[in-house]
Order: sequence, then structure tokens, then C-alpha cells
Amino acid sequence: MSHSLIDKYNVAGPRYTSYPTVPYWNNNTFSLKEWKSSLIKSFDESNSSEGLSLYIHLPFCESLCTFCGCHKRITKRHDLETPYIDAVLKEWDLYCQLFDAKPNIKELHLGGGTPTFFAPNNLKQLINGILSKATLADGYEFSFEGHPNNTTKEHLQTLYDIGFRRVSFGVQDYNETVQKAIHRIQPFENVKRVTEEAREIGYTSVSHDIIFGLPFQTLQHIEETIKKTNTLKPDRIAFYSYAHVPWIKGNGQRGFNESNLPSGETKRNQYELGKHLLSEAGYHEIGMDHFALSTDSLYESMMSKSLHRNFMGYTASKTKAMIGLGVSAISDSWYGFAQNVKGIEEYYHLLNEHIIPVYRGHILNDEDLIIRQHILNLMCQFETSWSSKHLFIDELSDILISLKEMESDGLVELYPNQIRVTEKGKPFVRNVCMAFDLLLQRNKPETQLFSMTV
Repeated sequence: MSHSLIDKYNVAGPRYTSYPTVPYWNNNTFSLKEWKSSLIKSFDESNSSEGLSLYIHLPFCESLCTFCGCHKRITKRHDLETPYIDAVLKEWDLYCQLFDAKPNIKELHLGGGTPTFFAPNNLKQLINGILSKATLADGYEFSFEGHPNNTTKEHLQTLYDIGFRRVSFGVQDYNETVQKAIHRIQPFENVKRVTEEAREIGYTSVSHDIIFGLPFQTLQHIEETIKKTNTLKPDRIAFYSYAHVPWIKGNGQRGFNESNLPSGETKRNQYELGKHLLSEAGYHEIGMDHFALSTDSLYESMMSKSLHRNFMGYTASKTKAMIGLGVSAISDSWYGFAQNVKGIEEYYHLLNEHIIPVYRGHILNDEDLIIRQHILNLMCQFETSWSSKHLFIDELSDILISLKEMESDGLVELYPNQIRVTEKGKPFVRNVCMAFDLLLQRNKPETQLFSMTV
């Protein structure tokens, strides 16, 4: 990757887990009533055919990782587990009351925070409470994020027994200097233990998360981490760029200086090295920053062009509706987005008043829906077309003009009714999507809202 391309395209940009992106949601026209209506519409259209997805946010962590931009609460009080589970089940009940039929669950994911902060029996109580009001779709998938330091064999067995077959372990980097900087001391032996235990129990997909661009991280660190990872052969790997967003309230990205971070060029070299090593080990690149073995469902969905992307990241199957439960969780009806309040006390209060605890959102208009599909196509398939009148927009000619420079740089190929991202352009797919992001183009931010694209 040339230095000039990195300098040219390394700008602040969205990761496009949604369109419109959160800073461009129109909260002035959003209401809880409209959100409910959009979800009911989506439910009626797709529940019986494709089902829906559930994301459950479990926010508690015993210690703060300073690379993390997620919403969490640092505590060692495990007596908080039961009240929180009770609240999540109250929220689920409020959603179930909106529908004329039982929700048909296609995907369920436990994220955080640290889901394995919770005792195995409490997680079992949570999932059984969810399932008591739902049915399961054919080929359903349950997954959770496990911290290698506190995920026990009992966690793995308990969750397996109630339907979980996929687990993701946060590795980040194995170098001790990097681990100290991000406050995540995690020996390789711990990751090896939980990976092997998961396989022994019967999990069919084990994933590792690795981050490049961390403070004090070098090319050698990346090489060592990837080589150790390859000895364990996880089924899929999320190998993604550290998103430095210290201005976001509540995150812990203040434990090091920006001068401690690798340059844009070094980050790109870290990615290219990691990609090369993963390719040599038999992994296939999936969308942006993800890799999978040919036996994993993520690879199969890419080949069948059914790969999907939402607030949970890349998923092997698409559901029109995704309900987020828990503090700060984001829901998606396809026609609208809604985010829950971030304070646990406020979350409890609203649920005690029998109110679905959303505080902001966005209802998509016709233009939003078209742009959303184009960006989703680019992020999942590295191409999109507008041969159908349903995907044509008035500003298309302006978008194509703005992409001419990327075409000259060999990043995209432009056709009369289609655009394709080249192999050279895949690292810059966020930049390509930004050309389609009309809300971003019409209202350029005066302050930095997003992490850098490289």
C-alpha cells in the first residue's frame, strides 16, 4: 500500500454499521410511537420468514480496558447481576407485547461490557427468560463474547446446553508492553485454554478478536500475535483497526498519549502483514477487517452473497429486525433505529414505568433506505448497482463524479450501472461508502466525529 494513498485517504470516517450513522440521526422527527410502528411493520413482514435478531448488552466489567470505546460500568459487585437480568427481561416483555405472534429468533448475541462477568446460572436464567416468550427459527445461531481471563468451563458448558454454538474471545495483542498500555493483561495460555475447552464441548465456531494500531504496537508484535493465533486455528478472526475516539464521553481511551500510537502508514503495514499471514494460514478475507476459514458460516455467507452487516458487525444471515436489549443497546427495524438510555438507573426507572427505554433514534425516509442498501452492498460485497429504479437516486451523477479520483487511483471500477471496489481498494471501502453518504456530504462535521479510516 503506497504511502501517498494512505496520506490521501486516511481521514475521519464512519465504520458503517448503520446508515444514517448515529451522529446524523434526526432526533427531532423521532418518537417512541414511530419507532414502535416501524418495528411492528418490520416484524409483520419478516418474523415468520426470516425471524429476528436479538442483541443483549451486558455492561459490567471488573476492570477498565483503555482501548475500549463501548459503554460499560466498572465494578466488582456481582450482586448487580440479578437486578439487571430482571430489567432486561422486563424490556423484552414490553417488546413482545407489541407483536401479534411470538418472536421467531434467528440470531442472539450477548455483548458488553463483559458477558462472562455474569455467573453461568444467571446467564441461563436470562436466556431461558427470553426463550419462554419466543420460538426459534431454522438454523438459529446463539453467540457470546467471552473474556479469556474469566470465561470458565462452566460458562461454556452452560451456554452450550441452552443453544450457544459460537463464541468470540477478545485477544487484542499478546505483547506485554501493549497489554499494559491497554490495561488488558491476558496470557496466551488463557486464550489457549478457553479455545480448546470450547472445541471439546462442541462449539462449531470459535472467533478471536485482534486489534492493530494499538499504543506501542509494532510490526513484530502483530507477527507474533498472528502466529500464536494460527496455532489455535480459530474458525474466524476479527482483525480490525483500533478506533481512537477519546472525545466520546465515558470511554477509557485516556491511558496513553496519541504520540504512542502507530502512524497511519505503520497501521496499514500492520494490517497488510496480518492479512498476508492469515491468508497463508488458510483464512479468507470477509468484508472489512474479518477473516474466516472456508468451513465457517461467515465464509459461506460471503460466497452465497447473503453476508449482512449491522450493529453487531458482520453476520452470516440477514434479519430485517434486530432488537437491542439493555443499557445503550441499539435496535434496528430496517425502517428505523432506536438507542436505549445509557444510565443503568434511568434504564431501571423507565422499565418500572413500563416504558421502552429508548432516548434517541432515526426513522429512515425513502432516500435513506436507498443509500443504506448501497452502503450495505459495498460493505458486504464490495460492489453495488443501480440498474433497478428502486436503487436510483437523483444525486447519483454527483456521487460518480466524486469517485472519479478513486477510479484513477485504482481503488474502484465504475460502470454505467455499477461500481466495484478493487482488491487494491478494499482497505479504503469506508472512503468509498463516504461518497454515497449524502448526509455526510451535505453537512461536513466541524469537529471530529469518527475514527480514522486507515
